[in-house]
Amino acid sequence: MRLLFAGTPRFAVPSLETLAKEHDICAVLTAPDRQAGRGNKVIPSAVKQSAEALGLPLYQPEKLDDEFIAEIKALKAELLAVAAYGVIFKEKFLNIFPRGGINLHPSLLPKYRGPSPIPAVILAGERETGVTIQTLALKMDAGDILAQERYPLAGGETTVDLSQTLSEQGAQLLLSAVNAIQNGTAEARPQRAEEVSFCKLVRKEHGRIDWRKEADYISRMIRAYYPWPGVYTTFKDKKLFFLQGFTYKERVFKSGHTPGEVLGVDKQCGILINTNNGILCIKELQVEFKKPSAWKDFLNGHKDFIGAKLGG
Repeated sequence: MRLLFAGTPRFAVPSLETLAKEHDICAVLTAPDRQAGRGNKVIPSAVKQSAEALGLPLYQPEKLDDEFIAEIKALKAELLAVAAYGVIFKEKFLNIFPRGGINLHPSLLPKYRGPSPIPAVILAGERETGVTIQTLALKMDAGDILAQERYPLAGGETTVDLSQTLSEQGAQLLLSAVNAIQNGTAEARPQRAEEVSFCKLVRKEHGRIDWRKEADYISRMIRAYYPWPGVYTTFKDKKLFFLQGFTYKERVFKSGHTPGEVLGVDKQCGILINTNNGILCIKELQVEFKKPSAWKDFLNGHKDFIGAKLGG
């Protein structure tokens, strides 16, 4: 089938590469190059790099205006296939594809509609997630479900490794959905309105620890917000990021300690920090603008850390 593919981040690359093996990708639509990093270097999207490696025509429009729509219409693509493009397509654009459009979404819709379902699932402590192929609709993530696969969670996943797993699983499911549409065997079912939930865009400030939260929640934050925006507190007026951490289960310290107080260490687990409910164990840390440190190395350079009260 002749397809137009739309996607931007690394999550979308397995879908593009998988579809390109069996279908005619007439062009790839991805976000314009943006400046990023300390040096504000112009960095192409992961999908752009993949499309160039595959030798596919590439479009990077700032907006999908009438002139661009006419140019895409001339390509005569039958179907629009989308994975993490980040734009809600207007009806005028969707109408140029005879077979419509479909989208890969990394959650079990109708749960976690929105821009950040993977960190939202981890933060909520869900026991399973999955991938969904839906038809594109004018409302975000509200299209009919064409295919869905579940994925059990062990409880230690980070956003970075779960994203990789779901991107690969989703690529195969997207290919199956395209094949079903081509063969005329695709069956769509509407989402159940009473089961809908939403997630919000993750922002930098979401990574700040509130020590009034319980240890279980903060440990989920560390996994949900890795690698971005990172989970942090403050120590001596500097941001201190926690890269690895979990709830301490071995024993409970005596009462009288305040949330955010560094209690001590466990030689097997790491640095122990009090929360409003439970103790957080930290194995890897990073002072802002410094390199990551294992907990023992960090303490060697910060002798006054034990007993400190974090977070201002």
